[in-house]
Amino acid sequence: MRMEDQEESQNVEDARGSSGGGFQFRPLHGIGLGGIAVALIGGWIFGLSPLQVLSLLSGSSVPASNRVPAAPPPTDDAQARFVSQILRSTEQVWGDYFSQHGRTYTDPKLLLYRDSYPTACGQGQAAAGPFYCSRDRIVYLDMSFFDVMRRQLGAPGQFAQAYVIGHEVGHHVQNLLGIIERVDQARARASEADSNAHSVRLELQADCLAGVWAFHAQRARQILEQGDVEEALNAATQIGDDTLQRKTQGTVVPESFTHGTSAQRVGWFKRGLNGGNLRECNTFDNGRI
Repeated sequence: MRMEDQEESQNVEDARGSSGGGFQFRPLHGIGLGGIAVALIGGWIFGLSPLQVLSLLSGSSVPASNRVPAAPPPTDDAQARFVSQILRSTEQVWGDYFSQHGRTYTDPKLLLYRDSYPTACGQGQAAAGPFYCSRDRIVYLDMSFFDVMRRQLGAPGQFAQAYVIGHEVGHHVQNLLGIIERVDQARARASEADSNAHSVRLELQADCLAGVWAFHAQRARQILEQGDVEEALNAATQIGDDTLQRKTQGTVVPESFTHGTSAQRVGWFKRGLNGGNLRECNTFDNGRI
C-alpha cells in the first residue's frame, strides 16, 4: 500500500503499556471480525482451550472498572502509524460520504491494547480478535492479531490488515445508521439459529462497507498497489466460518455460522469495492445472501 505521505488520525489511543485494569468476568457484546469463530481456534493459535476462550466471552456481568488512561501511540511505532493512517482514511471517506447524503459522521476511537482490556461491552480479549463496541464507539485492536493473520491464518499483507480495520469501522457506520440496534432487537426475539443468521448478515454488510471505504480511498488517494486487493480477498477467505471450522474441527456446521462463508465474505467485500455504493450493501434483502 502507498501510505507514506498519508495523514494520521488523532483518534488512536494506546493502552498497551497498561495492565488493562485487571481481569473481569463480564460478557463481551462487541462485534468483531471473527468473534466466536476466532475464539474457537484459541487453542490452535493462542495456546488456550476453546472452552477457556469462550468463558472469557460469556462470564457473569459485573460493573466494569475504571478505564486505564491511554495515550497516543509512540511516533516511532511504524505499525501503529499504519493503523492510524488507515483510520484517518476511513474518517475522510465516511465523513465525505455522510456529508454528501445529508448526514454527519462522528469519528470512532481506536484503542490499541495487549492481551485484555475492560470496555463498555465487556472484557476485551486478544484471543477473540479485533472488535467494535457500539456502547462506547471504540474499535479495540490487539495488533498481535496481525501476526496471527500472517503466521497461522495465512493472510499476510498491509491491505489484509487494512481490511480488518475497515470491517470494524464498518460496524461503526452500522451503529451510526441504527442498523446494529435493529439487529440486536431482532436477535433478542429470535431462536439461536435465526440469531446467528442475523449476525451473518450484519458481518457481511461490514465486509461490504470495508469495500466501499477502499473504493473511495483508492479513487481519492491511489493507496493500492499491485497485489493489494488479492491480499484482502485472501484474508476474507481465511476468516470465513466454513474455512475456520474446517481447519479447527474438520467439519462444517452451517447453522452455527455467525460471520458467513469464505465465498460470502469475499463476495460482499468485492461488491463494496467494485461499486463504492453503500446502497449495494443491503445484506438484509433475503434474495442477496
